[in-house]
Amino acid sequence: MRSICLALALLVLCSLRAVAHPIPDIPVQGHFATGGAATLFVEVDPRCFDPDPNGAASLTHVVFRSYSEEDRADLRRKADALVRRSVEFFFEPLGRVQPEFTFTFTGKGRAPLAADEDVVVLTGAWKTNVPAGISGWKIRALPGEKLAVVFQNVIDGQTHPRLNVLFPGETSFTLDLTSLANAQPAAPAPGSVSAHGSSRDAWSTLRSFFVQGFLHVLPEGLDHILFVLGLFLLSRAWRPLLWQITAFTVAHTITLGLATLGYVKVPASIVEPIIAASIAAVAIENIFHPRYTPWRLVIVLVFGLIHGLGFANALSDLDLPKTSLAVGLIGFNLGVEGGQLAVVSLAFAATAWLRDPASYRRWIVIPGSALIAAMGLWWTVQRTLL
Repeated sequence: MRSICLALALLVLCSLRAVAHPIPDIPVQGHFATGGAATLFVEVDPRCFDPDPNGAASLTHVVFRSYSEEDRADLRRKADALVRRSVEFFFEPLGRVQPEFTFTFTGKGRAPLAADEDVVVLTGAWKTNVPAGISGWKIRALPGEKLAVVFQNVIDGQTHPRLNVLFPGETSFTLDLTSLANAQPAAPAPGSVSAHGSSRDAWSTLRSFFVQGFLHVLPEGLDHILFVLGLFLLSRAWRPLLWQITAFTVAHTITLGLATLGYVKVPASIVEPIIAASIAAVAIENIFHPRYTPWRLVIVLVFGLIHGLGFANALSDLDLPKTSLAVGLIGFNLGVEGGQLAVVSLAFAATAWLRDPASYRRWIVIPGSALIAAMGLWWTVQRTLL
């Protein structure tokens, strides 16, 4: 019993540093035009320089304006160094190349900076031409870094339907460039993908976003982990748990889709404190209302809608093409559900030995819910004041 309480306490203590921001990715985007002109873009969030990117605050425009030129030059150097140790670039059959990126400060997705609250990132650009004989290009996310690399391409102004979310040590697909170079088109390199996509595009995108969704819950989403544990602690009976998980899934699927499609837009400064408060709410109810009631389902449904907006923040930085949007949403949502089921399964395994309901409530439900409620209340205050 002490070991379980200690494990819960350690989980909460570890989550003290977790705030509203998922770990930032490094988007890499190739822009290619018929005739061979090409520009490679890379985007680096300054949070990547922090030892704990997940807990670091974003650099806002109002803060950035106070930076000296020396401060800005230091950020450029850090961005260049991070890209060099995080990503390898390849033109086939030439092999590895090292782009010389010029970094400027922009909003996400190369948007202009305007409002004080706009998030500032470093955008690197390298203009080149695809030499004669080049058949394709790809990248590799180098091992040793915690950051994922997103591989996207734009062909003659049209976003390519296939993209990869690469984790350290993974290599992207090879984009076929033979039809764009000045030379006579050659046979595509083995394993390459045409500039117009292939039948494998949907499966590749689905897999990438499934992994992204799973990791957004486990292990990166400590706030979502605690919320799911709060649902679990009310009752280990399969029926109440099934109803709660189903309501939560349906609700966050609705708002995840609406937010990603652009129909709903709520600032993270509003969404994240409410998510924290929802964690505290379900945990407190576990303590004072030990039995499952239909009212609990209403609470879970409402909070699920809010959590969906939080999940959408993980996709907001990606310029998903329309041809990949539905597949990306499905993959990400399936990954989120996989993460939630993994959390519930681990919780079942950790408490299965304690069969007596009274002892389970005394030693697991009440202390566990109290710790989760305390964490949720702390996050609510923290995220409101940040």
